[in-house]
Amino acid sequence: MSNDTSLIAQIGRTIGLWGDLKFHIHTDFPEQFKVGNTYSSSRGDLTIADINFTRGIVKFRGYESIDSAKKLTNVKIFSDIEQTKENCDLKEGQHFWFDIIGCSVKQDDEVLGEVTDIQRMADTDYLVIKTDEKLVKEDLSKSFLLPYIDRYILSVGLEEKIVYTKDAKDILVAS
Repeated sequence: MSNDTSLIAQIGRTIGLWGDLKFHIHTDFPEQFKVGNTYSSSRGDLTIADINFTRGIVKFRGYESIDSAKKLTNVKIFSDIEQTKENCDLKEGQHFWFDIIGCSVKQDDEVLGEVTDIQRMADTDYLVIKTDEKLVKEDLSKSFLLPYIDRYILSVGLEEKIVYTKDAKDILVAS
């Protein structure tokens, strides 16, 4: 697996006799899993033969017996950036994490830092921000967490790689 792949699902135990497997989705875009789509995994490429979201069950081509399906238990499924962009439909204002990581964080005309990671806690995503050196020299925290909610995020400029914020410096100062 290359570094630009993300874990999007993990296969669980077999169910029944015909190769059905428990399917644990680790993505905000379950609609990317469609019959006929092929994904890379720790077992090589796997193509979906059947999927049932309601029951959380998947079946893969060539693994239609219980014995062959058992070989896929605990296998992880990955997607790369191109495949993710192709298979996932973003709504207005939605962004992929990999597009946000690396962006500068600005409030008004001041650069507060750079997004180094994103963490999900409960139902909220938090930008992990490495504070700009200039602000660290002013004795502010080396990093801080900014909730990715409308209260703090004004907009994201992907072309210029900037997350525009309001009141984010208050969080930094309090960190």
